Amino acid sequence: MKNIAVIGAGTMGNGIAHTFAQSGFTVKLIDLSEKSLDKGMATIAGNLDRMVAKGAISEEDKLKTIGNIITYTDIKDGVVGVDLVIEAATENVDLKLNIFRQLNEACSHDTILATNTSSISITQIGAVVSHPERVIGMHFMNPVPIMKLVEIIRGYNTADDVTKTIMDLSEKLGKVPVEVNDYPGFVANRILMPMINESIETLYNGVAGVYEIDTVMKLGMAHPMGPLQLADFIGLDVCLAILNVMSDGFKNPKYAPCPLLVNMVRAGKLGVKTGEGFYDYSESKKAEKVSKQFK
Repeated sequence: MKNIAVIGAGTMGNGIAHTFAQSGFTVKLIDLSEKSLDKGMATIAGNLDRMVAKGAISEEDKLKTIGNIITYTDIKDGVVGVDLVIEAATENVDLKLNIFRQLNEACSHDTILATNTSSISITQIGAVVSHPERVIGMHFMNPVPIMKLVEIIRGYNTADDVTKTIMDLSEKLGKVPVEVNDYPGFVANRILMPMINESIETLYNGVAGVYEIDTVMKLGMAHPMGPLQLADFIGLDVCLAILNVMSDGFKNPKYAPCPLLVNMVRAGKLGVKTGEGFYDYSESKKAEKVSKQFK
């Protein structure tokens, strides 16, 4: 297995492409627009430059990694001859199902089809392809080149040999794969998202402010990042989408998203990617406010 396709050049997609390419795989990075692909490749190049500056890799390693990535704007062209496809599109079930329907038509029946979803049912995704036994979840953590964990999620129909292949492949990337079963939120987000949601409820109820809540969790619980800051980095829209999946899946009110989170997403305050969430990331505020809060 040396030829990989990654669908989506955003934060997770370009990180996955970077990781495979740096490990010597040929990667076909697919997105709908050249602009998104250019932005994704620029991010990869910037991350590699930082690794070179730190002495983690050589300039030659950087050039080889970039040379291992080919970009495409058409799924059919991009998945020709690949052994594994990893979908890393937006956390939207209809979008993902549509992508997998296209993969079902474009890929050979022995191509493994993986999704980087952080909450959506692998079984549901597998149901739209003719060979659901080849569908599996590979939930990478952000930032992908640095974080070691990969949640490997088995759908109801996922074959044993497919699971073993993906577990072994993850280890070849220098990752630590952990096999979990297909339930809403899997393990990581089933535990993480209720904590983030409860932190938002704590703010919503006026118990404490943003900085105070994050400070308690960082200094009192030894978390490297406060839950509200983490939510900003994940994206508040992504947090809301995951909580909605869990709420719908479990039919349990404890997973219902806080009204404050819902309103912030409606207002377009999604965190780092929009310049404002629980913290202000605008250029004028970075030096004045954010740097002080993140010390």
